[in-house]
Amino acid sequence: MKRARAWLDKQVQRFISRKFLAWGTATYLVLSNSLTSEDWVAVTLVYIGSQAMVDLASTWRHGK
Repeated sequence: MKRARAWLDKQVQRFISRKFLAWGTATYLVLSNSLTSEDWVAVTLVYIGSQAMVDLASTWRHGK
């Protein structure tokens, strides 16, 4: 069970890193006028929403 939990934790961390990279890329593209502000808002809402779900799952799992 510990092995499965370690693997799952690693996958979650990888997913979080990829989300942040996507958000950072979208921010860079908006600053360079390659992305509209509406698209940036959509990316940001997805990032914040998915991060909230990760935090909720973590709180539920660890009871903090």
